[in-house]
Amino acid sequence: MQNGGRFGLQNSTRLHAYSSWLQSGAGFTASQEKMGEITNMMEYQAIAKQKLPKMAYDYYASGAEDEWTLKENREAFSRILFRPRILIDVSTIDMTTSVLGLKISMPIMIAPTAFQKMAHPEGEYATARAAAAAGTAMTLSSWATSSVEEVASTGPGIRFFQLYVYKDRKVVEQLVRRAEKAGFKAIALTVDTPRLGRREADIKNRFVLPPNLTLKNFEGLDLGKMDQAADSGLASYVAGQIDRTLSWKDVKWLQTITTMPILVKGVITAEDARLAVHSGAAGIIVSNHGARQLDYVPATISALEEVVTAAQGRIPVFLDGGVRRGTDVFKALALGAAGVFIGRPVVFALAAEGEAGVRNILRMIREEFELTMALGGCTKLSDITRRHIFTEDDRLGRPLPRL
Repeated sequence: MQNGGRFGLQNSTRLHAYSSWLQSGAGFTASQEKMGEITNMMEYQAIAKQKLPKMAYDYYASGAEDEWTLKENREAFSRILFRPRILIDVSTIDMTTSVLGLKISMPIMIAPTAFQKMAHPEGEYATARAAAAAGTAMTLSSWATSSVEEVASTGPGIRFFQLYVYKDRKVVEQLVRRAEKAGFKAIALTVDTPRLGRREADIKNRFVLPPNLTLKNFEGLDLGKMDQAADSGLASYVAGQIDRTLSWKDVKWLQTITTMPILVKGVITAEDARLAVHSGAAGIIVSNHGARQLDYVPATISALEEVVTAAQGRIPVFLDGGVRRGTDVFKALALGAAGVFIGRPVVFALAAEGEAGVRNILRMIREEFELTMALGGCTKLSDITRRHIFTEDDRLGRPLPRL
């Protein structure tokens, strides 16, 4: 799609500068001024903002419309308080768990984030290696700048594949089979994106992938490039390619083309949780797409208990959205989550320090979670219960929505 007038000229100039920046390795060299000591994962965001071109940083950091849900994803955690137990022997803490029968070192996994080579030249390669080193799972985005085969080539590791369903179902079948062949262990089916949310930062920036990057999983299918547009190139791409007719019957259809278990990603209500169970999903990821789709939906931590109650223990429920601290992980597990996913911190750490940054955030949040367990009086994950926390609804005496 061509873009005329001054917007086309501005965007062309911006993309040329951006592409040159990526190719030069700027922002990734050892000659950069030494960073101060990083003590928590949130500190990487300010470093990423300094290092990344505005178009890239805004793409990663922004949310939909007023960004109310973006802020609420974090603030809702702060309204949940602890009820720690004391005089318990916490000399040994066990954080290991199993997800879909796969053992991981902690209930903290990596969420899918697109276009990671915009953050660092090694992109998804670095994230895959860091996740494997931490003994946890990584979810690769459909819109990765490295293919499923390339990520698999980094070595052993537990990897899930996030799937967008395209209008051309043959493309979907091919992609799912490639992921399965490459050793991926599950599909995380994104169900909240029949259309792309209104991300105003991307509109202002005329967001588009820089010319030297492609959607690697779609190379050779004439779907790997993103054209310039009058607003957001990604919004135009989604409008042209993603299937708006996606429905619950397609969850069943996916089960006919793969043996991989399917996690339904984007559930925030009891009604949809029950439908996910009935559709044969292997699990649910409570997600609002990083607050990038529909604004003014609840924070995922606020929606979690409703979804867990509706699932009735029949399938595991995971949380994605707003997790930045080990205390957040504990709160999610106390509300019934089987584990959590982290997204934005990964790309911010990538931008700042590459693979070392991603390793560092996984180390920090693991240590924070271990400390929270010890101070809360829990030595293993099954010790964490609803009675370890006190929510806003508890204070107000509000019941859960009727199921």
